[in-house]
Order: sequence, then C-alpha cells, then structure tokens
Amino acid sequence: MVRKLNMIVKRFFDIFISLICLVAALPFLLIAIIGIKLFMPGPIFFKQSRVGIHKSIIKVYKLRTMKVDREAELSHDTSKDEERKTKWGNLLRRLKIDEIPQIVNVFIGNMSLVGPRPTIMEQADLYTEKELHRLDVRPGMTGLAQVNGNSKLIWEDRIEYDLEYVEKLSVWLDFKILVKTVLVVIFGEEKFYHPLGNETTNRFEEAYKNNEYSRYRSSCVNQNSN
Repeated sequence: MVRKLNMIVKRFFDIFISLICLVAALPFLLIAIIGIKLFMPGPIFFKQSRVGIHKSIIKVYKLRTMKVDREAELSHDTSKDEERKTKWGNLLRRLKIDEIPQIVNVFIGNMSLVGPRPTIMEQADLYTEKELHRLDVRPGMTGLAQVNGNSKLIWEDRIEYDLEYVEKLSVWLDFKILVKTVLVVIFGEEKFYHPLGNETTNRFEEAYKNNEYSRYRSSCVNQNSN
C-alpha cells in the first residue's frame, strides 16, 4: 500500500516538476541548439529505442553531443567515441544539458525524473532474473547510480545501485537523489564516486564482441528506414 502511494505521488511530482523544468530550460535549450548548428553540423537531436518499464520499448531523445556516425549509433559502438567527441558536446554532457529533451519523456509518462537510466534491449536480454527487477519502475533522467559515480562505475555496480533504488523507492529518496544530482553537476562525478566492489564479468562487452546483438541492430536499421 505504501509503495503504491509512493508511485502515485511520484507520478504527480514528475508531471509538476517536468512542466516547470520545461519552461525554465528553454533558454539553455535554445543556446545548446545554436551551438550544435554552429559546431556540429547535422541533426539537433539524437534518438534511440530504449527499454522502459516492464521491458516496454520507448523512444528517448537527447541533444546530439558527438559528430554524426550512423553506423556507430545503430550498433551502440562506443569504440569511436573519442574521435567523435567535440568541445561543445562535452560541455553539454558535463552540464547535463543534453538530457533536457527527456523532460518530455517524463511529462508523457514513459520516464521519470528519478529511476534507473533507460538501457538498451541488448543489455536487458542479458539480465538475470534478479536484474530484471531493474525494469519494475520507469527509467529516470537521474538515479542512484548516477549520483554515485555514473559511467565511472562498472555495470555490475550500476545495476546493484538501481536494484537498491527499486527496493527502497520513495518520494523522499527521489528528492535526495535530485539534490545530489545538482551537486554532481556542480562539482563533477569524480567527487561522488562510490564503487560497491563488485567484480565485472564483462557480459555486455563480450556479448557485443561475439555479435550476439546482430538481431537487434537489424531491427534498428529497419525501424529507421521506415
């Protein structure tokens, strides 16, 4: 009963805050778009299919922060990230401005302000039964893993933080994570790096190398050609 009430309050909180944020973020969004057009010719937005609550498929939008490489984007190939990065894009990522379009996802209800970050189907297909509980809530713009190291954490630590969030879900926890997110933006992720000490199994990296993702990549190509 308490969890259900938290979910209801959380949804109303998402709607209210996302509306305020959309209005407040407009000036930053306009500046970011102008910078993208000046320094990174190509599309303004970057779109990907991601996994939502209960393994549903949602479309997630971000401001583009890298040079265009269609093949790398469809295959989630991160090996080219360094050569694709730009100074303007790095600034947008550092200040989390590239995430602003996801406020729309929060408003329409396929994301939340706080929750596990939306993953790709390739990773969700590799989840254990325990890890699948990560998908019991809406994915979020920020989460417990993001305020404890984010990309500096190995995947096993990130997922453990996400499972802890799902288990302890409350509006108060969301509030604390949002406040800490502001501090992370100001002082940087490295100041809040708290690894859990898990050992990596490299499941996701090995699956990519072994080409176990070819079916999903093909579906992405078909979706984008329609």
